[in-house]
Amino acid sequence: MAVDMSEDKVYRASTTAPVNIAVIKYWGKRDPRLNLPTNSSLSVTLSQSDLRTHTTASCSPSYSPPDTLLLNAEPQPLSDARSQACLTSLRALRSALESSNPSLPPLSTYPLRLSSANNFPTAAGLASSAAGFAALVRSIADLYQLPHSPTELSLIARQGSGSACRSLLGGYVAWDHGVLPSGTDSKARLVAPRSHWPEMRALILVVSAEKKAISSTTGMQTTVQTSPMFQTRATQVVPKAMREMETAIAEKDFESFAKITMRESNSFHATCLDTDPPIFYLNDVSRAAIRGVEIVNEKAGRVVAAYTFDAGPNCVVYYLEDERDVVAGAFKTVLGEKEGWTGEQGEAVKGAEGGLEGKVAEVLRDGVSRVILTSVGEGPISIEDHLIDEKGEVVI
Repeated sequence: MAVDMSEDKVYRASTTAPVNIAVIKYWGKRDPRLNLPTNSSLSVTLSQSDLRTHTTASCSPSYSPPDTLLLNAEPQPLSDARSQACLTSLRALRSALESSNPSLPPLSTYPLRLSSANNFPTAAGLASSAAGFAALVRSIADLYQLPHSPTELSLIARQGSGSACRSLLGGYVAWDHGVLPSGTDSKARLVAPRSHWPEMRALILVVSAEKKAISSTTGMQTTVQTSPMFQTRATQVVPKAMREMETAIAEKDFESFAKITMRESNSFHATCLDTDPPIFYLNDVSRAAIRGVEIVNEKAGRVVAAYTFDAGPNCVVYYLEDERDVVAGAFKTVLGEKEGWTGEQGEAVKGAEGGLEGKVAEVLRDGVSRVILTSVGEGPISIEDHLIDEKGEVVI
């Protein structure tokens, strides 16, 4: 980035960041202000060719305050505590660089103009906040030319959205809950890169693209305050599942991976139901998807598919590439007319003989709006495709 101290110079950096879908769920905060979790979690980073947030960060002495953000061309507030925590931390790191090298332009003092676009529904149980804050932090870090590692930046992203810290790394990623009150040990950790187990695939059944009635933030704190099951889950169930899952990934043991994933999803949603008042993120279509996965496994005579649900009704089905037609094919026999099967990935899926039938097929056909075929992917990618032009204008 060339140094240009002119008053109309616009500095820009762009990145794409991925969605991650947890197989060991984060639910509950030990410190809401710092976004410190009560338990560790582990996720699979998904391919950005299918699910991503694209963000351009820009700053200029010609911009008028305050900082601004557009998401899918709609203005979004940046005055909330979470966004401010991220922006303040990033500015402090840039300011330290400027103090140590006075020849650097004082970017930390310029207002920020941010523009983001998702290629998936926002706030519909598809980890939009994780990808969003990961893209925000990474793009500003690139704009500020910060030398910090993804794990170091995950400490900042975590303050915006807890699961965002996992979207700063690719492959299979843990978020260690940490024990320090400062939160400096609550950060993302690479369990295995994408290259370790690249055969992992995911079929997402989009049941609802509507915004959740109960946000994750509200839901998890109600659970912490009212669920008798919560402490057992946080202190016993999840630590055991984390150990078992890391072993399964290291050994590329899909059957163990799948069993832990499904058990963990069920445990998470059981805790939601144990909340007062109970939280219902799943619906009849979600339950039909669960039964669909069970039928696929029963017909295969072994565990070839695993379901998991975040805080929403959308089902994510994990499977290995070799079982594509057995797993994705079974759902294609029912959902083949839905959006999402076009393109190389979708057209390669052959409908499974027998497929899904009866009530399960009927409920899925009526309730699933589209499908997304994806796979394990990489962390954030710096790109030259900017959503803000050289004059500081947003590109529509």
